[in-house]
Amino acid sequence: MKQSELFTKTLREAPADEQSYNARALIQGGFINKEMAGVYDFLPLGLRVLNKIIAIIREEINGIGGQETFLASLQNPELWKKTNRWDDAVYDVWFKTKLKNDTELGLATTHEEPLTNLLRRHISSYKDLPKSIYHFQTKFRNETRAKSGLMRLREFIMKDAYSFHADEEDLNDYYEKMKAAYTNIFKRAGLGHLTYLTFASGGTFSKYSHEFQALTSAGEDIIYICEKCRVALNREIIEDVQHKCTECGNDKLKEEKAVEVGNIFKLKTKYSRPLGLVFMDEEGVSKDVVMGCYGIGPQRLMGTVVETLHDEKGIIWPEAIAPFRAHLLSLNKNDEAKKIYDDLSAAGVEVLFDDRELTAGEKFADADLIGIPYRIVVSEKSIKAGGVEVKKRNEKEAKIVETKDIVAVLKQ
Repeated sequence: MKQSELFTKTLREAPADEQSYNARALIQGGFINKEMAGVYDFLPLGLRVLNKIIAIIREEINGIGGQETFLASLQNPELWKKTNRWDDAVYDVWFKTKLKNDTELGLATTHEEPLTNLLRRHISSYKDLPKSIYHFQTKFRNETRAKSGLMRLREFIMKDAYSFHADEEDLNDYYEKMKAAYTNIFKRAGLGHLTYLTFASGGTFSKYSHEFQALTSAGEDIIYICEKCRVALNREIIEDVQHKCTECGNDKLKEEKAVEVGNIFKLKTKYSRPLGLVFMDEEGVSKDVVMGCYGIGPQRLMGTVVETLHDEKGIIWPEAIAPFRAHLLSLNKNDEAKKIYDDLSAAGVEVLFDDRELTAGEKFADADLIGIPYRIVVSEKSIKAGGVEVKKRNEKEAKIVETKDIVAVLKQ
C-alpha cells in the first residue's frame, strides 16, 4: 500500500475530547473514527489490525473443534422471557426497538438464548453431542460509561462461543481446552506476558468463572495475583477466599489494575432447561444438555494492546497483529524505494510505502505514531552506507542492510 493513496491521514494532535489513550492514539494514527461516545468506525489501518486479531481467534477456536456461524442481531423477546432476562433490571443494557406493527424486538447483547433455541432443531440424541458453535457478531449494549475508547463500547464485535455436552465431565474437558486456546490467543496477540487467568464469581451456575485479565493502568478491575501459580483473583471474590490463592493457598498476593479481555463460564443447564434443549441418552432417558460459553471482544483486545504497548511517540504493534510488517520511508529516493517496495510485495511482505512529499521529520513522526514493527529508510545517507536503514519500532538503534538482503531480513 502506498501511503499517498491511503484515504486516511494522521492528525497533528490527539483529539482532546477522548479520555483514554487507546482512543487518542488510534484516532490520531488514522486507525479509527469516532461516530459518538462508545461507537467507532474502523478505517483501513484499523480494520487490518482487527481482522488479524479475528483471524488468530478463529484459528485457535477452530483448532479445538469450533464451528463458525453467523446469527442474527435482532432478538425475539419471547426467548428471553423464558430465561427471565428480557425485563431483568440487573441485565439492563438492552437497546430495544419495535417493528411498524408495534412488535417489540431487541438488538443483540449476547446470544445464549437464540443459539440454545437453534440447537433444539439439531440436537436430539447423545450421538449429536458434543458441539461447539461460535460466531463474530455485532453486539449492542447501553453502557452508561462509554469513556474508555475500544475497551468499553456500545456497538462492538464479540466472538461468543457456546459448547453443548451430554454431561459435566465432558464440559469440564472442553473447558480446559478453551482455557488453553484463550491463553494462546492472548500470547499470539502480544499480551501473553501481561494476561492472567483470573478467578471470578460464577454467578448462579458455578462457584467460579474465569476471566482473562490484562494488566494496565487503564483497567477498570482490581485483581490479586499469585506469582507462584500465575493466576489471579478478581476483587469481587477476594473476601470469600480470605485473600488466599485458590490454587495453592498463598496469601502474599499482589494487587494490580487490569482489564478483562476474555471470559469463560460453565453455564450447565441455566439456558438449556428453560428453553427445552434436551437429548436422549443411551438408555433412552431424556436429559438437559449441559452448556458452556466463552467470550472475547476483538476490539477490546485491540484497545488493550494499544494501552499496554506504546511509548511517548505512539503505538508499538506486536508483529502478529500489526497493520503491515514494514513501513518503507523514502527520503527523496522514490526510484530506489519503489524497487524495494516491489521486491518486498512480490515476496509476500506487507509494506506501507511512505512515498509522500513530506519532510523526514514528518515521516519519522508518523511512522512512530502508527507503530509498524519494522521501519525501512531509503536515503542518500543509507545508500552511501551500502543499503537501507532498518529499525525495529521497539528498539532504539538502526542498522544498515544491503538492498539485496532486505527481503530475507523481513521474511525472518
